[in-house]
Amino acid sequence: MSGNGSNSGLPPQQGAGGSPPGERRYRRGRRLEDQKSSRLHRLIELGIALSAERDHDRLLERILLEAKDLANSDGGTLYLVTEDRKLAFAILRNDTLNTAMGGTTGVAIPLPPVNLYNPETGQPNYNNVASSCALGGKTISIDDAYTAEGYDFSGTKKFDQGTGYRSKSFLNVPMKNYQGEVIAVLQLINARDDDGRVVPFDIGLQPIIEALASQAAVAIDNQQLISAQRDLLDSMIKVIARAIDAKSPYTGGHCERVPVIAKMLAEAGCAEDSGPFADYQLNDDQWYELHLAAWLHDCGKVTTPEYVVDKATKLETIWDRIHEVRTRFEVLRRDAEIAYLKARLAGGDEASLGEAYAARCAELEEQFAFIAEANIGGEFMAPEKISRLREIGAQTFMRTFDRTLGVSWAERQRLADKPPPPAPAEERLLEDRPDHLKDIYNLGELYNLSIQRGTLTEEERKVINDHIVITQEMLDQLPFPRHLKRVPVIAGNHHEKMDGSGYPRGLKGAEMGVSERIMAVADIFEALTAADRPYKQPKKLSEAIRILSFMKKDNHIDGDIFELFLRSGAYKAYAERFLRPEQIDEVDISSYLAG
Repeated sequence: MSGNGSNSGLPPQQGAGGSPPGERRYRRGRRLEDQKSSRLHRLIELGIALSAERDHDRLLERILLEAKDLANSDGGTLYLVTEDRKLAFAILRNDTLNTAMGGTTGVAIPLPPVNLYNPETGQPNYNNVASSCALGGKTISIDDAYTAEGYDFSGTKKFDQGTGYRSKSFLNVPMKNYQGEVIAVLQLINARDDDGRVVPFDIGLQPIIEALASQAAVAIDNQQLISAQRDLLDSMIKVIARAIDAKSPYTGGHCERVPVIAKMLAEAGCAEDSGPFADYQLNDDQWYELHLAAWLHDCGKVTTPEYVVDKATKLETIWDRIHEVRTRFEVLRRDAEIAYLKARLAGGDEASLGEAYAARCAELEEQFAFIAEANIGGEFMAPEKISRLREIGAQTFMRTFDRTLGVSWAERQRLADKPPPPAPAEERLLEDRPDHLKDIYNLGELYNLSIQRGTLTEEERKVINDHIVITQEMLDQLPFPRHLKRVPVIAGNHHEKMDGSGYPRGLKGAEMGVSERIMAVADIFEALTAADRPYKQPKKLSEAIRILSFMKKDNHIDGDIFELFLRSGAYKAYAERFLRPEQIDEVDISSYLAG
């Protein structure tokens, strides 16, 4: 009997829609399970992506956009908790109003931060839903802001009135770091259903948003910790650099100005799309590496004695000993005067004695003027000048006081080895005495006044040059992370030359990276144009460029970097910022650029 079986195999309880209720429940359950699985999978992917994001603005922006997408909300705001206990607007989005502010947009959010505490009473601000979320550390969901109780939405209503918008449902989620401190608040506005209608936020979706907020908070906290560590490192490095500059009023600012030139040159190189710098590009780590190296390039000078760095004259140590020499000339002149007066009292011819006395005074004045000029170190000390110096220095005077009295313990030890003759004793006007030898230094008066170029002895020049060795040793002891491993190299090679005649390693150009060669040019140009050195006049811009051109021809500096310095206009931009007006003159760069 047909029609009396099992409904041709169809499930029982067929519904009007063609599918039985059990099947519909099954499909709906599967759909929800698929959605849940998809969201969990996406949450895992987001966690990985957020932890890998290094740009702060992009990170914050992605957190809000992903949360908006997961909750299908029309708008949202990400607040950051500030040091002064406020919620600052970091990212703001609204699809309906086509609003995008903060983050990578470059558009500032013109809204004041939300106070977490009343500035007058210090009481916690529980009236604002976002601040209440931050203070309580719990998620707050509002179905309709216009009917919600316990929170002040007057600002929201005023905003709606001015824009024609209707703010309704709110979801506020606290974002906590690993210490459980709220560091941010994620606020989503106006959840939408599949048809685009504004509805309350799905309570079943809330754990997903909270999980995202938790992962995002860890990512933000990690970035803030890294940023804080970088700020601390930067500050320590700048403290060291400024301490070095502060040691000497004559080199103050060198450690701050060299990084400026280095950055200008590096930016110019990165901007080139052809020629020798077409492939020169620096990522964020390499920029920071150059930044650190530039600030640390002279850190070894912290061990260099100030009286060597600042040695403005040949006889200068902690004081300029030209005053001591002048006193001896005063003694010789006084001796001449005494001899003249004694001779007159003895009945000598007044006219001839007066003439001889005047001649002796003129001779002493001329001799001191010669020694004083030699002390300046401005001109080459020719062999005949050194011979004359020794002749003048061979004059004697009578010392009548004990030279071992009132000296330091260390000097007494030096004098004990070869004690001076007891007073009264005849001494030379200028001497190189055994007690002038101090450690590696030779303070001999004739020895120092005989320096042929400049004001430094060979020993002092070596001490100054050794600052770069100390720099390398100091930086090699620091545990730089892998992405900053080249900081000691970049900082420590700025006295190397392209032809291998530099120091301390004698590297040639091919053995150095672009950043090291940039550092060499930056260091030299700053030194040439600096107006705070006691031992030289600051060079005019054209003079400094001409000297660099000679160094290029001698293969001491990188010619390509020298031309980049001119072609990019970096030399002029630096001059306008740091040089004195009288130093800035016209430079015909065409004569220095390769045809």
